[in-house]
Amino acid sequence: MSDGRSWYPPGVGGLLGPALSTLLADEVVDRLREAILRGHFAPGDRLRETQLAGALGVSRGPVRNALAQLEREGLALRRPNRGAVVAELSQTDLDEVFSLRLAIEPVCCVWAARHATDHEFADMQAVIDGYAELDTKITTRKAAEVDLAFHDLVYRASGHRRLIRLWADLRPQVYVFLLARTYVHTPEFRDIMIAGHAAILAAIASGDDERAREVAVEHVRTSYLRVLAGYDDTLSDSTTPGLLVS
Repeated sequence: MSDGRSWYPPGVGGLLGPALSTLLADEVVDRLREAILRGHFAPGDRLRETQLAGALGVSRGPVRNALAQLEREGLALRRPNRGAVVAELSQTDLDEVFSLRLAIEPVCCVWAARHATDHEFADMQAVIDGYAELDTKITTRKAAEVDLAFHDLVYRASGHRRLIRLWADLRPQVYVFLLARTYVHTPEFRDIMIAGHAAILAAIASGDDERAREVAVEHVRTSYLRVLAGYDDTLSDSTTPGLLVS
């Protein structure tokens, strides 16, 4: 095969190739993840090991490992006789992802309340201050990125290594779901971002475990309901919402 890129969906070539033959395994998964998150591969599209390896200039081994990682993250599925395909996320997936987020984010905030440094508090505040520049022209992708940038800092400040690894696996799926938020183009979006994250920062800075936990729970529940509203019945199944209310 002379050109591994000939099968690409439009726009994906720049992400996947050409690449050095020494491309590290984590770079392979980063490139494939980015191609999926940018929408260059649609739900249900096949992720063919041979073509991906040719495009990236690597053997099939790193690609196979990358697809296994993307499967753990919920972005890819392995199906009999079809190999790996891009996952189609459903409301069940939404409920599962946010129930996990509800389980780990309060723990993260409690640990951050105990261990965060002044420098880490300053980094969080800098992200919140940057929200003042947001306007109604922001893309949903940029909105998801600046939202998760704050949460990345909170997880890092927790100093909880295993929790940080859990977040690394869950984060790509949270990112995908945040793209569904329709209110990012409203004037209220900036105020919601500032108020919500400032509340988390204040709770962490207080050093009060219970306050940090309560604010985290409320934040995740609110985020879930806004994401769910953004789908407007377009998710691929009809599981009754509400697991985050109890």
